[in-house]
This record gives sequence, C-alpha cells and structure tokens, in this order.
Amino acid sequence: MSTTTDRRSAEKERSAALKRQLNDAQLATLNTLERFGWEIKFIRRTPEGKLSVLFDPDTRKYAVLNDAGELNENHGITFR
Repeated sequence: MSTTTDRRSAEKERSAALKRQLNDAQLATLNTLERFGWEIKFIRRTPEGKLSVLFDPDTRKYAVLNDAGELNENHGITFR
C-alpha cells in the first residue's frame, strides 16, 4: 500500500470520527456541502460549547457550523 493511500485512509477515519460528534442538523448541512468539496477539519471545545469548523478547498476558506446546522462564513475567528 502506498503512502498516499495510507494518508487518504487516515483522513477518512478522522473525518468519520468528527462526524460522529455532530448533531442531525449539522450532519445534514455537512452532507450537502461535501457535494461541493467542503470538508470537516476539526471540532474545538469552548466554554460556550462546540465549535465545528469546515473548510472549502476551492476558496481556501474556513467556516463555522453552528448547532442549528447553519454555516457562518463571516465568523470573525482567526485560524492558524
């Protein structure tokens, strides 16, 4: 098995683990966005709750997916 295949497999497993932490509304939005290339990058826990962060590789833009399943592209958060 090649290194590229190993990396893709690990990425799919990581993505699946992150998706298990989303609620139904978030999953529905993510499933739709994935058709356009978006992917879940990470979930950060904050004192206010969870921050689910998605990435659009076409525009190289991060967005926040709230608990209601709404995507906020103008979140004002700086990511490294």
